[in-house]
Order: sequence, then C-alpha cells, then structure tokens
Amino acid sequence: MDVLTEPRSRAEGWYFSLMPPNTKGPKFAWIDPSRLYCNSQALSDCVKDLLKPFQNDSIDLVAGIDAMGFILGSAVAFALGKGFLAIRKAGNLCTETETQDYNDYSGRQKIIEVRVDVLKPGLRVLIVDQWIETGGTMIAAIKLVEKQGATVVGVAAMAIENSEGGKWIKENYKYSHCVPAELQSQIDSQYLESFKNF
Repeated sequence: MDVLTEPRSRAEGWYFSLMPPNTKGPKFAWIDPSRLYCNSQALSDCVKDLLKPFQNDSIDLVAGIDAMGFILGSAVAFALGKGFLAIRKAGNLCTETETQDYNDYSGRQKIIEVRVDVLKPGLRVLIVDQWIETGGTMIAAIKLVEKQGATVVGVAAMAIENSEGGKWIKENYKYSHCVPAELQSQIDSQYLESFKNF
C-alpha cells in the first residue's frame, strides 16, 4: 500500500499495515510505526482510537515521551484542546528538572527528565508514547509524573505488548492502544503478517 493512499475501507487498526519491519538489526525496534504519521487519515484514526476510552475523563494535560511520543502526544493534545508536556531524555532541558532512571526496550540503562514548574498536585495527566514494548520507559514516566504529585489519568500508545511491564501497566492504570484483538498475538510475537508486503 502506498503510504499516502487512503484505503477504501478502514477496518479497526488498518494503519498497522503501513508499518514496515526493522531492517537495520538488533539495536533498533522490531517495527517502524512512524510511517503511519505520513498518512493523515491513519494519524487521525489512530488518535481517535486512542482517545475512545478517555472520552468521559477529565484530562488537564498530555505528556509525551521523548522522542516518538512527542509526535503522537502532540496530536492527542491538539485533538483534546490541551497543552503538551515533553518528558525528555536527560540532559536536554535547560531548566530545573526531576529525573528517573530506567532500562529501555533494548536493556540499556537510561534517564528521563521533566521540568519541575508544570506538574503539581491535582493536575490530571494522560501519558502518551508511540509504543510500549517492555514498559520500562512508560513506568519511568509514570513515576516522574507522580513524584510531583500529579495524577496519571491513563496511558496511551499505539500498541502495548504483553511483556511483564506491559501487563503491569494494564493492571495498574487505565490504558488505551490501537491493536485489534486479532492482531495482539502478532504484536506480542513481534511479527506482523503485513510485513510480507514490504
């Protein structure tokens, strides 16, 4: 499928077919979801799907995780008419920050940070990332938000894999993802049948 073409029928999660597999080796994620952003209908449908579970929730702010969560998180914030807070990789903010260490999907130890002049008790935050593989980055983001007294309304990502961390997030927080039930096993096995088209 041409990335800019809108399909005649748009079944639930149709945009997963736009995502190519990793062709660069083990230092990279197994899939490239960012191709979806090139298709305006795919991005719009993805954001609508992510927001369905939160339609009746009070959300004050959307936080997105560096780096790909910035794109999806900004789109979600715009759709909600809310502001956007960047949760950054450590060392990128030129103001006072709170930090949290974690291990990413590749097992590498990292640190994320958030500015300390926005989050406060009573603020209700939706945290968005592009993809949750092991859950380490999202769990660190949750800790950062909660350390400053804000409330995590929920977590949203295109996909939440059923890893130990992914399951923990699903058990402890309201969440949304775009994966149709029939695709979840492919997501968990890290191979989509649509890869055959690439």
